[in-house]
Amino acid sequence: MFERVGAWGRSRVCGLAAALGFALVALSAAVPAQAQAATAAPVKVRVNLAWLPQGSTGGILLALSKGYYREAGLDVSVMRGYGGQRTVNEIDEGLFEFGYGDPVSVMLNRAHGGHVVLVGAVNTRWPGAICYLERPGFKVNSLKDLAGLTLGGGNASAVQNIVPEWLKQNGMAPDAIKLVRLDPAVINTALLQKRIDLSECWEGASLPVQAAFAQRAGQHLGKVFYRDFGLDMMGSGLVTTDAFAAQHPDVVKRFVAATYRGYALMHDHPQDAADAIAAQYPMLDRTILLQQIQETNVLITDDPAQHPMGWLRPERLDATAAFVSRAFGLGGKVKAGDIYTNRFVQ
Repeated sequence: MFERVGAWGRSRVCGLAAALGFALVALSAAVPAQAQAATAAPVKVRVNLAWLPQGSTGGILLALSKGYYREAGLDVSVMRGYGGQRTVNEIDEGLFEFGYGDPVSVMLNRAHGGHVVLVGAVNTRWPGAICYLERPGFKVNSLKDLAGLTLGGGNASAVQNIVPEWLKQNGMAPDAIKLVRLDPAVINTALLQKRIDLSECWEGASLPVQAAFAQRAGQHLGKVFYRDFGLDMMGSGLVTTDAFAAQHPDVVKRFVAATYRGYALMHDHPQDAADAIAAQYPMLDRTILLQQIQETNVLITDDPAQHPMGWLRPERLDATAAFVSRAFGLGGKVKAGDIYTNRFVQ
């Protein structure tokens, strides 16, 4: 059952193609493109996950473990990352061909002369949230209920700029929530120890981890999603560089198609996907991993009847570019059209 991608997934698995050279041109029309890719010498591809293996990057992990990349003629190696901005910059520097990246990091990269581009969506909505420990007498009905509280975010996290602009957008002072910079590794414990009132958390990634930590401590985690208060932004997806996309469009096409084949499988069989990924990485908690997968499955597309999996919504990218430009003071230096292309998911 796990090997079979369901109808939802099949309708979104892009056709795979690989060029085999002049001597096989006549034959290529009669041989399936995927089979052609498998007979060519595999192309080595390095992928940066942006963080540790987790549900948000489950489609990549599944495409690797189930042999989808190999069938597409790709020899893929996957490495953990150390945050979105570092990941994007490392791709721009040529250390990786592909990665899991967010539009904020892409815009900042390009604003400083970089050339990274989104070639497919995973989170079609911004997955960010503010988490807190529920307690008697404290209930969040509006953002004003968070005024005066302390929010812990990563040293290089986008929330350090996003939150002030988001508060302004909601008619509040940009410093209504006090921001502190923390090592990402200590955010969970800082919240549980009440050294901070609020913490940054992300669906498909750290949110289920924080919820599990809270539960084990006899607490319950509450959350406020930015998107529920006017933040209409695109989330993370697949990234490469302009140069690599221009020089190796067939490789990008094959990588994207195989990756979304993995995400389609993850959508159709979340429990089996969690089991397969946990078998690759035994240190992962399967319960947390399954929750990350389920959250990612909800975020991966919001209009499956209209567009293929991975479609980057132009209107949401426009809103994203406008907000990020204000939040980071880019002055419109980077346009929405600079940071993405849908030609590899069509």
